Amino acid sequence: MRTRIAAALAAFCLAFGLGAPAWALEPQGQPVQGMDVSAWQGEIDFEQARDWGIRTVYIRAAVGQGRQDDYWRANYQKAKAAGIKMGFYHYVTARSPEQAREQAEFFAGLMEGLEMDCRPAMDFESFGGLDREQINQTALAYLTRLEELCGCKPAVYSNSWDAAHVFDQRLSGYPLWIAEYGPDQPREGGAWATWAGFQYTSQGQVSGIKGNVDLDRFAPAMDWEKTDPSPRPEEQTVLVQPGDTLWAIARRYGVTVEQIARQNGVRNPDLIYPGQQLQIPA
Repeated sequence: MRTRIAAALAAFCLAFGLGAPAWALEPQGQPVQGMDVSAWQGEIDFEQARDWGIRTVYIRAAVGQGRQDDYWRANYQKAKAAGIKMGFYHYVTARSPEQAREQAEFFAGLMEGLEMDCRPAMDFESFGGLDREQINQTALAYLTRLEELCGCKPAVYSNSWDAAHVFDQRLSGYPLWIAEYGPDQPREGGAWATWAGFQYTSQGQVSGIKGNVDLDRFAPAMDWEKTDPSPRPEEQTVLVQPGDTLWAIARRYGVTVEQIARQNGVRNPDLIYPGQQLQIPA
């Protein structure tokens, strides 16, 4: 009932220039113009998009387990060259926590060694026959594993219905990137009180892109942020866990791969082993 009332009131407010209803979600900081892209957009001229006004772009890196987006690497390189802030999202198809963790590991592996400005994002919107509890368990398994590997809280991409009625409180500690077309602000976010990203149309027209593209507003909460910003001692010893990479450990402790490799005499940064002890330099 509240959803129908909210929709009616929002339409009334917009029609008469009164703005969003009082319970509309608020952004986490001052948002900037952005977009999200995938192979559906084909070749993109990111310099034209930048000149049009795009400041942040999210790039689809992969779908499920093992399937990479055909354009993701080219989009990453072009966006970086154009000076546009960027991050990656992953269309998740997992149907169990085990599959979710495997897909998180696949996604983290694709991002390894790349320079990103924005936190990675989980796009989990196709649930098959899962019930609500199974959906949340699967989503949480994915998010926690990706956070472990990247050292940064991922964002949750969701349409407004799923955010309000499917995803529960367990996911609310992760920034919300919400999709709702029409209102100036998303109206309802369930367990979330604020949004970090707002996809407000799928019919955007941007210079440098042929056809439609999703347009977004991205707040500073989408920027890359280490999970643990607390001060570090001058030196720490880390025990390598299964699934760890040197890149993920470097991100976690705010140092570079080269610094850890030099400190520990690691000749091949791609080869570290569970149980290995690494000194993290100051």
